[in-house]
Amino acid sequence: MRKLLPLILLVAAGAACAPKPMPAPVVTSPRFPDFTRPAVPPALANTQAAVNQDRGWRFLQVGDLRTAEREFQTALTLVPDFYPAENGLGYVELARKDAKAALGHFDRALQRDRLDLSALMGKGQALLALDRGSEALPVLEAALRVDPSLTEVAARVEVLKFREQQQELGRARQAAAAGRLDEAIAGYTRAIERSPESAFLYRELASVERQEHDDERALQHYRQALALEPGDARTLKQVGDLLEARGDIDGAIQAYSEALAAGPDEAVEAKLERLRTRAELARLPEEYRAIPAAPQVTRGDLAALVAVRLPGLVQSGRRRDAVLVTDIRNHWAAAWILAVAQAGIMEPYANHAFQPKSPVRRVDLAQVVNRLLARVAEATPERPHPWQDARLKFVDLAAGHLAYAAASAAVASGVIEPGPNNSFQPTRIVTGAEAARAVDRIAAMVPGGSGRGTSGR
Repeated sequence: MRKLLPLILLVAAGAACAPKPMPAPVVTSPRFPDFTRPAVPPALANTQAAVNQDRGWRFLQVGDLRTAEREFQTALTLVPDFYPAENGLGYVELARKDAKAALGHFDRALQRDRLDLSALMGKGQALLALDRGSEALPVLEAALRVDPSLTEVAARVEVLKFREQQQELGRARQAAAAGRLDEAIAGYTRAIERSPESAFLYRELASVERQEHDDERALQHYRQALALEPGDARTLKQVGDLLEARGDIDGAIQAYSEALAAGPDEAVEAKLERLRTRAELARLPEEYRAIPAAPQVTRGDLAALVAVRLPGLVQSGRRRDAVLVTDIRNHWAAAWILAVAQAGIMEPYANHAFQPKSPVRRVDLAQVVNRLLARVAEATPERPHPWQDARLKFVDLAAGHLAYAAASAAVASGVIEPGPNNSFQPTRIVTGAEAARAVDRIAAMVPGGSGRGTSGR
């Protein structure tokens, strides 16, 4: 005992001479007000580690980073799982502008508590300092879920969302321009996930999908764009194009009509007129639709072409007295034959037979064209009609022929083309294509389209 006494006294003396801990500073103006102070778990609140944690935070906020680091390290030495000290060390590294070193500390704290607000905020700040905004965004969103009252964080999240969306959109557009369509589609899809209410994103994605020949998905995304921006003419035109390509004529007509309702567009008007003609044609009998390809046209065919394509001219010459036609009752074009007969454009023979299956010769077509030209002249008195006084020379049709005047007018008007070497070929059988062209040319002469119906082409 006498031998141990000097050692005990020496230890006691050393302890008495040991330096006392530096007093913790009073923080009146925090040096780093944007740092989120770590919360100490209740189970560790009354430990020496908590004391060191508090001291470390005070020293950090007065700018004494070395002492702060020592206090946090002491806390971890006392309690290795004391993760608030990891947060403290992370903020020390942020204060030193070493965001990369700070990340490791915040990640270790989050391994202990993935919902620790201080660690989430610190990690978000570190990632932003490293210009890794896309990684910081979900971290800060997690912090907001923990504490929705963080208005400044909410504002930062919105800025990050917008910036990330713009960057994603830029990458997607570059990929599309370079022909990397799969990459572009993936980029637009991610952009839509971040901003599902942006109609233009669906439009641009659909445009890329059309390049990829995925028309079904393109149509789906154009329709989603329309749900967000009803009546958008650009989108409606694209929908119309896709529906027309898939054979949905009625749907395409509806889309084009809605596009025109948003504003005039000559290209859309032309598409709409063409589709309406196509729709009307589709509703006509198969026999009518086959006329343009027929090697020879019959009287019944020609009557149908005139009645369908030139309804205004047919109605303008309609007689009040009934016309008797005896041989068309079971013919597919009976109603149209009766209409042109009633108008005096194609009359039945003396025996009241129309002979709808008889082939049409060039001289027969000239007679019909001449009667139609007379109605065109009546409808356009203000215009010159040079065909009325034309007296052309044909090598195979004398001026004294009964059909000469009709043939001369038909060729002079440009409705019927002359034969080779200044011939007319009066007895040649007319093809379906030739008859359809003649009727179309007369339709083009009618002002305001008043004589136009469904094209036979």
